[in-house]
Amino acid sequence: MGRPLHLAAALAAGALLAGCATTPPGEPTTRGQKGMNGGSPAATAGAPGTASAAPGRTGAPASEPRLAPDGRPFVVNEMAQFTDPWALEFLPGTDYLAITERSGRLWLRHPGGLLEVTSGLPEVVVDGQGGLGDIVAGPTFAEDQTVYLSWVERGEGGTGAVVGRATLAADPSSASLEGLEVIWRQTPKQSGSGHFSHRMVFSPDGEHLFVSSGDRQKMDPAQDLSNTLGTIVRLTPDGDPAPDNPFAHDGSPSDQIWSWGHRNPLGLAFDADGRLWSSEMGPRGGDEFNLIAAGMNYGWPKASNGSHYGGAEIPDHTAGDGFEAPYAWWTPSVSPGSLMIYGGGAFPQFTGDAFLGALSGQALIRLDLDGANVTKGDQWDMGQRIREVEEGPDGTIWLLEDAPGGRLLQLTPPQ
Repeated sequence: MGRPLHLAAALAAGALLAGCATTPPGEPTTRGQKGMNGGSPAATAGAPGTASAAPGRTGAPASEPRLAPDGRPFVVNEMAQFTDPWALEFLPGTDYLAITERSGRLWLRHPGGLLEVTSGLPEVVVDGQGGLGDIVAGPTFAEDQTVYLSWVERGEGGTGAVVGRATLAADPSSASLEGLEVIWRQTPKQSGSGHFSHRMVFSPDGEHLFVSSGDRQKMDPAQDLSNTLGTIVRLTPDGDPAPDNPFAHDGSPSDQIWSWGHRNPLGLAFDADGRLWSSEMGPRGGDEFNLIAAGMNYGWPKASNGSHYGGAEIPDHTAGDGFEAPYAWWTPSVSPGSLMIYGGGAFPQFTGDAFLGALSGQALIRLDLDGANVTKGDQWDMGQRIREVEEGPDGTIWLLEDAPGGRLLQLTPPQ
């Protein structure tokens, strides 16, 4: 059994150096700032995989950033390989990088190599899109080594996502989870093996845990506040409904819901001003980048800029339809599987921008964020499905490939 993590000074730069849609990548469409009830100005679009001119950002570097020989503003470094990796998290105050595999395995990467967490893990249902999912450090990780995990379990009615928390204990030779407890369950459980979502993010003040809950490919429950399918829920760190949630007076489980009308939100991130953004898989087209607001309905399945897989049309988002329209969308699909908003210094030209990992699009996508204005940036072909994107402590960008031999990649500035 491991012991509680020693809390070293913050990781020095370079210390770690040693989805469901299958349609082809498409043309991203982006929108600027809009009203909170679906109104949007005209869209702009560019060809996939090419850079578009974006508005200048105050404080941007005067000189052009260096480019690698392939023309991209980063160099790709392969760091490790995993079996169907799903999420990664840099653990504050340590030199550990935690990586989950959908099969239920959890790894800690450190300068000396890889350490597997061998005990205390949950029993995970691995089926379709289900398995071990996200991992995030708790707001008080530096003091108590609390981590939060999401996974899929089986129960009455089928399967569903859950969130649990535990204490991570590790030493140079062993690692374990201690005291794992389930603090939230997606309700109700359903048949099938898709659209669990179960991404997590803490609010900047650490007071609230946001969890994305997919529609489980059932569609209609996303427009029903009597369940948590097709929603983003807002909880306390203990897993209780936040007391001031928009439907707090409607009883359980409505009191958990922060926003609704979602399909399969697989990315959650806060920007520097405290706005919550989400990336969401659409049906056949209509992938979305949304600004998430309390009590708002994002339209699925009554409104989408995509179509049903069988070809049936869905009404597009339109001004005044009562639904929140996306700030950016993609048709055909790129299948966003993750979201990160960059705040580091290694790539100063991208500070404040959103990065999305694309699954069917096999790309890393950048959106230029200027407050609540969104414009298309870049779509870099990565040659593999990108499941996860995160920022490292030194400002480098880290990716996980969605594959049986999925690589852990670090993107560094060209020298």
